[in-house]
Formats: sequence, structure tokens, C-alpha cells
Amino acid sequence: MSRNASVNRKTRETDISVFFEIDGGGIGKTDTGIGFFDHMLEGFARHGLFDLEVLAKGDLAVDGHHTVEDVGIVLGCAIREATGDKAGIRRYGSCILPMDDALVLCAVDLCQRPYFSMECDFTSERVGGFETALVREFFYAISYSAGMNLHFKKLSGMNDHHIIEAMFKAFSKALDQATLKDERIHDVLSTKGSL
Repeated sequence: MSRNASVNRKTRETDISVFFEIDGGGIGKTDTGIGFFDHMLEGFARHGLFDLEVLAKGDLAVDGHHTVEDVGIVLGCAIREATGDKAGIRRYGSCILPMDDALVLCAVDLCQRPYFSMECDFTSERVGGFETALVREFFYAISYSAGMNLHFKKLSGMNDHHIIEAMFKAFSKALDQATLKDERIHDVLSTKGSL
């Protein structure tokens, strides 16, 4: 059974379409108008072995905030839809990922209850044309629209490019782990019997 979702969202600020396939081959095709953000999204797809297509048109003449945040909202909705009732999946995932000087921890719980924590700091305002403050906005939006617990902690690192890239890749590995099917799990992984 295919586990994918296509989600569209159009506002006066952005027009975004996302296709997300859990059981993909790591193919990412993105066009957000923000080069570094596209690079991060494509890394997310590749390292999580997801298929991802993102087409975003936003008010970049203002800044990147609306585009990045709204891609997070739409991608989170697609993750939630693609995971369905979450029966048979591991639900939890975590990864400690190195990227040169950076070492980042990411943990995920697909519990349908949003909670976001990010203990990561940056020393520069931008990486390429991407504002580092938007990292928080993006992952917060994913957490709340997907209904997941999402935690990040920077264990070490100085280079903002490496730190952010480690965050995206650690998230992809943790999400891949959480969405894996486990033949020992016949319903949702909860003592309550539902999420």
C-alpha cells in the first residue's frame, strides 16, 4: 500500500505544492526560490530515502519568511497524511548526526500531539540567501502541522552551514526510523490503543 500525499496551499503570500512519499528512493525535486533551502530539502529527501517534490512561489521580495514557514506547514500536512493512522509503524525515531564540526541530535515521536524544542544557536544571520532564524520557523511549522514531537539539540558545532545541514539530515534519518513498518506491531504503538 502506497504511503504518500499531495498537499497544496495557496494564500496571498505563497502558493505551495508538496508531494511526499515515505517509501521512496531519496529523490528530491524542489524549487522554492531560495537556493540553500532547496539544498536542505533535497538532502532531507535523499538521506531519509523519501521522494519529495516541492514547488513554492512566495513573496521573496519581502523576505523568505512566508515561503519557508509555509513549506513547513504544507510538508507537515503531507507527512501527517502519508503516515495515516500510524498502525504498524515504529512511531519513534532518533539520530545523532555528524557533519564535519557539527554534531546534532534529533528525536521524533509521531504521536499526533505537537511539541517542538530546539536547542541550537547560530552565529550568522544568513547562509547564502537563507536567514538562519527561519530554521526554527520551518521545523516548528512541520511539528505542529504534522502533529509530532520534534526535538533538536546541537551537541557541538561552529559552522552554521554544517549545523543546519546536520539538522535537516538528522531529522530525515529520525523520521525514516519512526515511519518504518515493524511486523511485530499490529496496531498503533500505544498502551491506550490509539494516538
